[in-house]
Amino acid sequence: MTNNLDTRERLLSIAIELFSASGYKGTSIRDISCVMGMSISTIYHYFGSKEALFTAILNEAGARLINSLREVAVLEMDPLERLELLIRTHLRQCTGSVKEARIFFTDEEHIPSEATKINNHIQRQILDLYRSELQRIQATGRVQYSSMTVLALNILGVINWYLLWFRPGGPLSVDQIIEEIVTFIMHGVLAPSCPKKT
Repeated sequence: MTNNLDTRERLLSIAIELFSASGYKGTSIRDISCVMGMSISTIYHYFGSKEALFTAILNEAGARLINSLREVAVLEMDPLERLELLIRTHLRQCTGSVKEARIFFTDEEHIPSEATKINNHIQRQILDLYRSELQRIQATGRVQYSSMTVLALNILGVINWYLLWFRPGGPLSVDQIIEEIVTFIMHGVLAPSCPKKT
C-alpha cells in the first residue's frame, strides 16, 4: 500500500515538473514513463490517461489551496486583518505550488475541457471566499468601492500575476516579496510611510 502511494506521489511530482516545463500539449505519457523508468502501462494503471493525471494534479493543488483559505475565513478576528491573512496564506500556498499553477495559466488553451471545468470551479470558490470577506469589511464602512466582485477580482489579478513572474533566487526573499504584494493590495501605490526610526 505504501509503495503504491509513494509511486503515485512520485508520478504526480514528475508530471508537474514536465507539464510546467513543456506544457500539457508538449508532454506525453512516454515522456513521463522515461523519467519515471517505468512502463507506460504502469502509469495508465495509476491514472488511466494523461488527462486523468493532469486532472489529479489540478484537484489536489486546488483542494490544498481552498482548504487553507477556508481555515482562515472562519477565524474570529477583525475582518480587515482576516483579509490580510487570507492574502498572505494565498501567496504562501502559491509559492509552494507555483509550478502547478503555471500549468493552468500558461497552457490553458491546450488543457482538456474537463480540467478547464474543474479549474473554473476552483477559481469561483476562491472568488467567493474573497468576495465574502470584502463584504464583511464593507459592512464596517471601511471599503468604499461599489462592487465587491470587481474588487475581489482585482486582488486575485495581483496574486495570479505573481504566479507568472515569480522566480526563486531573485534580489528579494519570498518574505520580502509577499510583504510588498500585501502592502500594495491593502494600501495601493501610495502605501503608508514606514515609521521613522529614532
